[in-house]
Amino acid sequence: MNYQAPYKDMQLLVAQAYQQQGLAGVESLDGFDPELANAVMEEAAKFAAGVIAPLNQVGDVQGCRFQDGNVITPDGWRDAYKQFAESGWIGLALPEEFGGQGLPKYIAQPVNEMWLSANLAFVMFQALAQGGSEILLNFAKESIQSRYLPKIVSGEWTVAMALTEPNAGSDLGALNTKAIPQADGTYKIKGQKIYITYGDHDLTDNIAHLVLARTPDAPAGSRGISLFIVPKHRVADDGVLGEFNDIRCTGIEHKMGLHGSPTCSISYGDQDGCIGELVGELNQGLMAMFVLMNEARLSCGLQGVALGELGYQCALEYAQERIQGTNSQGEKVAIVEHADVKRMLLEMRSETFALRALGYQIAAQIDATEAADNQEETNQSKKDRVALLTPIFKAFSTERANVMAGQVIQVFGGMGFVEETGVAQIMRDARVTTIYEGTTGIQARDLMFRKVRGDQGKALTELLAEITQLVQPFESDDVFASMVKETHQVLTKVASLLDSHLLNPDADHDGLLAVSVPFLDAMGILSCTWQIFNVLAYQQAQETVDESYMQNINALAAIYGAYRLPSAMAALKVVENAGLGLGKYKF
Repeated sequence: MNYQAPYKDMQLLVAQAYQQQGLAGVESLDGFDPELANAVMEEAAKFAAGVIAPLNQVGDVQGCRFQDGNVITPDGWRDAYKQFAESGWIGLALPEEFGGQGLPKYIAQPVNEMWLSANLAFVMFQALAQGGSEILLNFAKESIQSRYLPKIVSGEWTVAMALTEPNAGSDLGALNTKAIPQADGTYKIKGQKIYITYGDHDLTDNIAHLVLARTPDAPAGSRGISLFIVPKHRVADDGVLGEFNDIRCTGIEHKMGLHGSPTCSISYGDQDGCIGELVGELNQGLMAMFVLMNEARLSCGLQGVALGELGYQCALEYAQERIQGTNSQGEKVAIVEHADVKRMLLEMRSETFALRALGYQIAAQIDATEAADNQEETNQSKKDRVALLTPIFKAFSTERANVMAGQVIQVFGGMGFVEETGVAQIMRDARVTTIYEGTTGIQARDLMFRKVRGDQGKALTELLAEITQLVQPFESDDVFASMVKETHQVLTKVASLLDSHLLNPDADHDGLLAVSVPFLDAMGILSCTWQIFNVLAYQQAQETVDESYMQNINALAAIYGAYRLPSAMAALKVVENAGLGLGKYKF
């Protein structure tokens, strides 16, 4: 599968996010402007297309091997990882003091998208390095930071996130891994973890495991979880690697997709004793781990964008080459000329474009929240907006990636069902994105109960008001007047449901749970519509515009309004029917 970064779209959306989030006025981001972003993206695009994209299908076909207790990655993986690390891509958005480049997230976001499109299975270590580093920066003591961060940022070591256990998946409060205090202040770790991405591999000499565990006197449930850093090989005070730390991979999962990414079962302290160090405070492990989980959820949302883009590129190339059927004049034509194929392609293109815009705005907003010169009230509002959008972006983007993967196979027809074309891999790889880092249902529950009911609808109401104001200038536009009218209907319906259902203290809890996913779907469509109007408004304000390019963007906007926006009202109708029939059926 060939991949070329959609550089023009990325360039537009990066510049737009930079301007709209006010990053030009942030002193700490002085010098990190769109011109630098373009230079970084250009180099990343070359690396993505030339080095890691050619290994995507290799990883899918070969997969990882578990041999004599060791994990062996696919052919080419080790050399590509070495090039990736030596080129400084791992530390792109990590602090310069530890060897990173210190770039803001709004620049890192399009670069990460390129990696994810080019070879998702390969680059899953990237989000782990980013999130793991941020945990250590925020919670670890200086001695841990000085020993681990330079190695992680350089790519000399990787990070693994060890949460899940056989009896503790989404309910982390049920985990049983033990952390027994030792006289020297360390902890002896003992337990089993599963589904550990890059939990073991042959790419680096050491792996820093971030492990959730309980001390003997810890409170029950999630209140008693602590976080520990547990290296595969022990690390001396001077950073030198020591003896093996009794971390053993007991097997790798044979997965539906992401074959090139080793998903491991790990045993800690099964034989000789496994030593870890506390990160943060005792019984505060979930607080620290949520830093990584939020990073991972935003990365998952970007995976949806990336897979949608890869699928679209594959489908477009095939549709332009495949001669089948005739046009109205009886001439043999490529299938891209058939209206239904064109509809599928443009639905994919418009959806991916809108989701990309949403992801880039979130990244830029995070940069804005981290700027020290923000006023506290304004900064809190930005943080609340990011918190509101994170579950929407994660869940909606990945769900739509799965739909788009099906459309790709549909464009290919029977050849899409044949492994040699490679596009079946997109569907297999996409499936898990709706599951890991919190299923769609978990994201929807978070949106409904924590992000909407949690602040009595404040952040959502502010978003609705912003969208209302944004679309008003387009009410008299001949092309978009109908789309504006329908957007107003959705906005009005959401506001109405806030009063009647979502914030109603007497609302049935199970009923709201049952319609939380449809509500998230509606908010995903509305968020994409918001971003499409945002792009249109931004372009209208520019002094110079590429007319040909903007003609296509306008067409994509109209496509989204015609084919996707109407689904929002249907989803909100489901929300209105919350609880109906739930108690009637007996299993």
